[in-house]
Amino acid sequence: MSEFKNKIVIVTGGAKGIGRGISEAFDREGAHVLCADVDDEAGEALASSSGVRFQHADVSSAQVCSDLIQWAVSEWGGVDIVCNNVGIQPTSSYLPAHELPEEAWNRIIDVNLKSRFLMAKYSIPVMIERGGGVIINTASVQGLQSAKGVSAYAASKGGDLSLVRQLALEYASDNIRVLAVNPGTIDTPLVDEALESIGGDETVLRQQMAEAHPMNRIGKPEEIANAVLFLASSKASFMTGSSVNVDGGMMAKGAWA
Repeated sequence: MSEFKNKIVIVTGGAKGIGRGISEAFDREGAHVLCADVDDEAGEALASSSGVRFQHADVSSAQVCSDLIQWAVSEWGGVDIVCNNVGIQPTSSYLPAHELPEEAWNRIIDVNLKSRFLMAKYSIPVMIERGGGVIINTASVQGLQSAKGVSAYAASKGGDLSLVRQLALEYASDNIRVLAVNPGTIDTPLVDEALESIGGDETVLRQQMAEAHPMNRIGKPEEIANAVLFLASSKASFMTGSSVNVDGGMMAKGAWA
């Protein structure tokens, strides 16, 4: 029997791409999975094809995050694992920092970073009562190195990794582990949107993305989900405060941009 049988898992941004891969992976392992997402169509499609429960939720809001946790407590009895996966990088935000509208900066930071704090704020008291838990954030190789035109996104991912380290120290004595995964380029709707924004021959552009990785391909959502399952499991019981690169070797080669 899977150790995740009947565990209670919340996945933010869990309806598409990496998030869907994580939601489906925990569902297959027998967990109770709550997918929180703003994409109703994708969320309802996921729920109809699996045992995942879907709730429309913009987790940049404190009240929404609190409500998600309380729903899991009232419906299933608590929260064991929180996967802070939600992330945005609108194509309109690919600008030099001095040209980025303040509103765009605020929205990216609120969704990509503030949501991590809020989900931790409301889930950790429940985890403490249950004797422990795991928080896993989907960060990015952008938190380790960066590129032009992504100031807000890079700041959000660097902040994400720093928050992981801090929370891990804060709550290690409560048996709460806090970790992150750093994906490279993964075949998701975000990549599709970026390619559409760039324009040109999609096949050529995809090959260029692939060649940025020593493994000469882009990753799959299920490959990130596999890493998340490991980090959430007892096999990673002595891991906290660290991040794992799932990037086809991108960070091993140094500068990539």
